[in-house]
Amino acid sequence: MPLKKKRPALHAVTVLALLAGSTYLTVELRKDEQDKTPTVQAVTDTPDLTNGTGQADGKQKWERLRNPDRSVLRTEGGKVIATFTDGARTATLSGPSRTFAEPTNTKSKVVTDNWVRLMPENWRQGAEKEKWFKDWFKQYAGSEEDDIFAFAFQYVEGAPVKKDDEGIAYAGDASFGPLNPNGSEGNDLREEESDFFDYLGIPYTFRDGTTIQPEAKRARAIDCSGFVRTVFGYRARFPLMANDLSGDGLPRTANGMARGKVGAPVIPLKGVTPADRPKTIDVVQPGDLVFFKLDARTKQRLDHVGIFLGHDGEGHKIFISSREEVDGPTIGDKSGTSRLDGNGYYASALRSAKRL
Repeated sequence: MPLKKKRPALHAVTVLALLAGSTYLTVELRKDEQDKTPTVQAVTDTPDLTNGTGQADGKQKWERLRNPDRSVLRTEGGKVIATFTDGARTATLSGPSRTFAEPTNTKSKVVTDNWVRLMPENWRQGAEKEKWFKDWFKQYAGSEEDDIFAFAFQYVEGAPVKKDDEGIAYAGDASFGPLNPNGSEGNDLREEESDFFDYLGIPYTFRDGTTIQPEAKRARAIDCSGFVRTVFGYRARFPLMANDLSGDGLPRTANGMARGKVGAPVIPLKGVTPADRPKTIDVVQPGDLVFFKLDARTKQRLDHVGIFLGHDGEGHKIFISSREEVDGPTIGDKSGTSRLDGNGYYASALRSAKRL
């Protein structure tokens, strides 16, 4: 059967939507059972970080740090403006403070002045002197354009639908996957393997030429790695692999992402047993991918991935991921609180972290 006519990987209006300056900073989920539209919060404070050009006020100084190797830009007074890690395209910039909340599923709220963005190239020592970086930093220092966190919260429960010119929804409340006919509550209730093209409902051609058709039953669904690929890949334009084996870019599965060459390990993977749990997690930074070993049936494979957000109001390290129990992306507490610290379900299963 011939393949459908290929559509552009990213529709024109979608691109305009991604590039437009946005004040969408958080999703407040419905408090009334019948109210499906989240409330958009305003900026809670604006640090005296930028002037009219988007550049930091006063003198700036660069500092080199190790473990992982990275360059940090500080104000003259020592405040961190931005962090760039060798071998990673992810940059963390300071900006207006935002609050991310999901009151339907948790009391936790993440208040952060970190804005996580992708640079056009991997960072390397001395890149601050190169034109590509200077141009990029001039555009994004102080910018309130949607970043990785804003993208991520456009898929939580109650998030409003965003459509392109062809009526295809590229954002909005996402499911984890279709119900598993052989599953039950707490035991494979929903099927895995829903990727971003399933959510979109369109065929997608990867850079190696592989074209994959969406499955109708997976429409508007993304599993844990599919969520990461949606946010970093389809939305932020990080290169994507069709699977874990061919091409270059972000692999398809959590295990492929953790063990693959892409990105910079910040907590190296030592193994999958409880003894291999990291002794410290202080090195993780907002935007890092965090990997878990939850299911003994997957043997040596890591089987869950999320995006580290930062600290909640109680000082706990919070991440967002797509889960079958909540049926989609969440920072919620069902099936286990979304914390990396302590000895909870996910904290105990953490095995590694990587900066893309």
